[in-house]
Amino acid sequence: MGAVLLASQTDPSPEVVGRAAAVLRAEGVAVLPTDSVYGICCAALPGNPAHARIFDIKRRDRAQTLPWFVADPADLTRYGRDVPAWALRLAERHWPGALTIVVRASDAVPPEYAQPGEAGATIALRVPDSELDRAIVRALGCPLAQTSANTHGAPAATSGAGLEPAIVAAADLVLDAGAAPVGVASTIVDATGPEPRVLRAGALTEADVLLAVR
Repeated sequence: MGAVLLASQTDPSPEVVGRAAAVLRAEGVAVLPTDSVYGICCAALPGNPAHARIFDIKRRDRAQTLPWFVADPADLTRYGRDVPAWALRLAERHWPGALTIVVRASDAVPPEYAQPGEAGATIALRVPDSELDRAIVRALGCPLAQTSANTHGAPAATSGAGLEPAIVAAADLVLDAGAAPVGVASTIVDATGPEPRVLRAGALTEADVLLAVR
């Protein structure tokens, strides 16, 4: 079991950011608060053993890939390719925020993190509305591969107190920032086609998505 540190999502201390980045850089697994729900993450680097650990901790099928947290909207075209104009408008409107956009993966995405598909590999990206998370990504120098911090099938934790003890025990570091401000999972939008396709409605409704891409 790693350390549990108190943190602020809106005013993160350099010490906490540095500690989290150091743990992740050393191939560790961390639990972080987000604007939506708490997430379990690792550095999205090739060959990082923490990537496989997350699946073991969650008891999740390894055939599923993990979305990435990135720091800036510009990362949509860095890690995605052939991104449609409507997806850029969507990101401009709702990033940072509880919105995950699935795009075709660029060559900057290591194959182990991309989701294979007949039309090419994809990657799911999000810029969280959390100064803490974005500061950690910047300090680390690479995206975070992440997913909700719960065992497969269990409810997602919306506060530090709501984390399963098994998740806390398995992580190398847990940052507790109290209740997540949104408390609802992100909306996932498929941007690999000419029109948006909502794969999961969450903090944003399908109407919100369609309004933003006009």
